[in-house]
Amino acid sequence: MAMAEIKTETRVIYDCSPDTIPADIAGSCEPVVLKGVVKNWKAVSLAAQSPLAIVDYLKHWYNGKLSLINRGHAGIKGRYFYSEDLKGFNYDTVKMRVDEALDLILDSANQPDEPSYYISSNSIDSHFPGFRSENDLQVPRAETGYPTYPPDVKIWIGTRSLATCHYDALDNIACCVAGRRRFTLFPPSQFENLYFGPLEPTPGGQAISMVNFDSPDFNRFPRFRTALAAAQVVELEPGDAVYIPSMWMHHVEGLSPFNVLVNYWWNDAPIYTGSGMNVLYHALLSLRDKPEHEKEGWKHLFDYYIFGDTSKPIEHLPEHAQGVLGVMDDMKSRQLRAMLINKLNR
Repeated sequence: MAMAEIKTETRVIYDCSPDTIPADIAGSCEPVVLKGVVKNWKAVSLAAQSPLAIVDYLKHWYNGKLSLINRGHAGIKGRYFYSEDLKGFNYDTVKMRVDEALDLILDSANQPDEPSYYISSNSIDSHFPGFRSENDLQVPRAETGYPTYPPDVKIWIGTRSLATCHYDALDNIACCVAGRRRFTLFPPSQFENLYFGPLEPTPGGQAISMVNFDSPDFNRFPRFRTALAAAQVVELEPGDAVYIPSMWMHHVEGLSPFNVLVNYWWNDAPIYTGSGMNVLYHALLSLRDKPEHEKEGWKHLFDYYIFGDTSKPIEHLPEHAQGVLGVMDDMKSRQLRAMLINKLNR
């Protein structure tokens, strides 16, 4: 990859522990490296001994539940991606026991031309109960005053592999447990320069960049140079972590023959809020193909009601007349959702 074109340095914080991650990082809207933050995890210590040691440790906590495992076709060299015609993928998803998958991953670690196996986004609490008793961190969440969902803790295990550049609608702390990881990070402003693929089907449920970062075709993807100029690159050693703000695009490479990563996803929005993707799909249906002058009007309307100062639309209205423009709560959210469902079903 044209690494020389990436100039921005990522902020690094040293000497913080899993319980003392600064609360202000989640409000910084910039990636932050947490150097050595989980270096004292039992899993990190065992991974330093050998891949077999960490695999045996994971098997100790595994409860026997089946999981979805990605099985890469021979020769993909860790790039889990689309098939050439974009109608499918260059891997299959199979349901199997995690301990069996771990053995297959170990066996294929040094055989890049053979079928590979990858455990992606597997819930720790549902499949490895007790793991967090010896390997956990305190997510630096803001005090909100309203109910929010607890963090979603996932584990990723594989050989030399990559998660092609994508975005998540959640804040993320990704902890490197075994092997080295490289994250190439892009701010949301670079979305149009990363040439994202179809909204469906997608690998892992998220749209991904169509650019091959190892050998980018700048004739086909000329704006990718602009994205690189705004990018940041982070390389993590075992025990390090990186905070990735919501909606920052990230391309994640497992650089070692065997890699384990644990990540924490969370969102400080109220529980009643839904997925932003629902808004996007609805807008594709309802707004994208309107006349240009009408779309321009809707753009201003969204800025006024949604993206701008939300006190402005109600500053001239008494509280009883504010309705859904006022403070949202669970009851109002239910009423609004019911109204939307009713209108969509007409």
